[in-house]
Amino acid sequence: MGRPRTPLLDRERITSTALQLVAEQGEFSVPGIARRLGVQTASVYHHVDGRDGIVELMRERVCSAIDASTLDLGTWDASLAAWARSYRAAFAAHPRVIPLLMTSPVRAPKVLEQYEQAVGVLLGAGFALEDVMGVIIALENLVLGSALDLAAPEAMWELPDETATPQLARALAAVAPGRADAAFELALAGCIAHFRGLLAAA
Repeated sequence: MGRPRTPLLDRERITSTALQLVAEQGEFSVPGIARRLGVQTASVYHHVDGRDGIVELMRERVCSAIDASTLDLGTWDASLAAWARSYRAAFAAHPRVIPLLMTSPVRAPKVLEQYEQAVGVLLGAGFALEDVMGVIIALENLVLGSALDLAAPEAMWELPDETATPQLARALAAVAPGRADAAFELALAGCIAHFRGLLAAA
């Protein structure tokens, strides 16, 4: 029998399968990937550097949807805000992978390139070196939390008895559709305003 025209196993298939398992179960394992692909576990290890390597492949795949050109819009604040929106959209498409990526060091070279670019934007704008990573991490915390919020139900508060929490009931009744987007933009504007203060003090 001749070799199949399409390889049975490669890094792309491993990454796609890992993302599918995480979307379904919130987790993945190398044996689970092997079972899903119909191969031996050892065969998977021939293509990746263990579990950590697969996590980085997933990070690279998810982050490939972030539009890095947003970091070249001219002004640091417009660039950072546009990057945050693109970053949020990329991770909102894979919300269940966020806990895995947030608890694993970033190693993927293509992802590190985006951080390098973001650092360059901030340093070029005049931010103090000691403030740069704080700004990026704060923005990431906002982005990733909001990406998870996008995956949550529109109604996150259920009041069995509105008379017990009347002020909360009134506030919830006033919430317009698209609360996650509105909350993200509110928080993003607050972050950018605070970052402007850091820059002024630098």
